[in-house]
Amino acid sequence: MHPCFFGYGSLVNRDTHVYENAARAQLKGWRRTWVYTSARGQAFLSVIPDAETTIDGLIAEVPHGDWEALDAREYGYNRIASGDAALHPVSPAPQISHYAVPQETWVNSTANHILLSYLDVVVQGYLREFGAAGVANFFATTDRWDTPVLNDRAAPIYPRAQTLSTQETALVDQHLALRNTPVTAA
Repeated sequence: MHPCFFGYGSLVNRDTHVYENAARAQLKGWRRTWVYTSARGQAFLSVIPDAETTIDGLIAEVPHGDWEALDAREYGYNRIASGDAALHPVSPAPQISHYAVPQETWVNSTANHILLSYLDVVVQGYLREFGAAGVANFFATTDRWDTPVLNDRAAPIYPRAQTLSTQETALVDQHLALRNTPVTAA
């Protein structure tokens, strides 16, 4: 049995990776938050412990336990054993890990922003896996929506940007408006 990762952001969008045997899953006792680190230069999703929250996501196999490529993609994050916090349909249960940005590397900066092209990828993944209710749950179980969003849709900065339908972009925009998240032009 190959070990698995639990993805809760862009890894939920199967078009952003080649990892197979993916399955919908949940992570109990964790909550997403937007964090800025100087290693990344913009805000990315991370998770923080929260006993009251369970987040949706995707698990997928890491063939032969070769974490090198995934660790490189998730630079600036620590890989953490998920243990029994990972709820999934896979039997027998594989070893599962998730990634979190170490809190000691978080930086408060006026340069802090979320790339809309990154958020679009995340929301597209949640819509495909969990439907519109899953997208609403993603927004509800993620903190720091006061972080400004940089609208780079016309010229995506995020390296794994995807093309979204008109309905998908409208869904992202609707949820940002509901949270009064500031969106600025690139």
